This record gives sequence, C-alpha cells and structure tokens, in this order.
Amino acid sequence: MRKEETNLFDNNRYLTCRVDSTIPLELQLFLWECVDQLPEPRDYLQVFELSPSGSMQSVIHNSEEPAYKMEYLIPTENPIVEKVFIIDDGDHTTMLVVNFFMPPLFKDKYFFFILLR
Repeated sequence: MRKEETNLFDNNRYLTCRVDSTIPLELQLFLWECVDQLPEPRDYLQVFELSPSGSMQSVIHNSEEPAYKMEYLIPTENPIVEKVFIIDDGDHTTMLVVNFFMPPLFKDKYFFFILLR
C-alpha cells in the first residue's frame, strides 16, 4: 500500500459544473459523507449510481479495491439518474458526473469513451 493511500480523500475537495447543476446539494453532501465514513483502506475511485426507486432516490456506492458495495434509499421529490465518480488524485478530490457513450461512427469497433462535463 502506498503511503498516500492511508490519507485518501483527506484533501481539498472540488466538483464539476455538471455536478453543481444536476446533483442537489443535499445529495452531494450525502455522497461526500459516504466517502468520509468508509473504513480504511479506501480505493482512490468511488462510484455512485443514482436512479429512481419509486419515489425514492436509490444510491449504489461501489469501489473495486478493496471491494465495497452499499445501497441506500433516500426520500426525495425528484429522483435523478446519473453516475458519479469521486476521485482522489493525491493532491485533491473531485466529484464528477460521468456519461458513457459510443458514437455511431465507432459502433462496430468496440471503442468506449468517457465524457466528462
């Protein structure tokens, strides 16, 4: 384990304009809190899948190394569908919305792109 892995997410935090415009503040704070409550060791990449579950906001929190998965249901008036990454690059931590898509031009070539807005 690298030394900096023991202090993951203990640095300045940022979010993209897309997070600011699409993720309600209460939900942003909840996602940060989920990361803060993780036991050590932590993966530098935390993945949150947001989707409606009836009138509730479903939040599925995943990480790969170590494997972690937690599901939450949060009361809300307007559930949203998004995939959110929280990434610690060692100097700072960023929350961003991720869209996966395959342009028609590359449809048959198995190329995948990540578009960060």
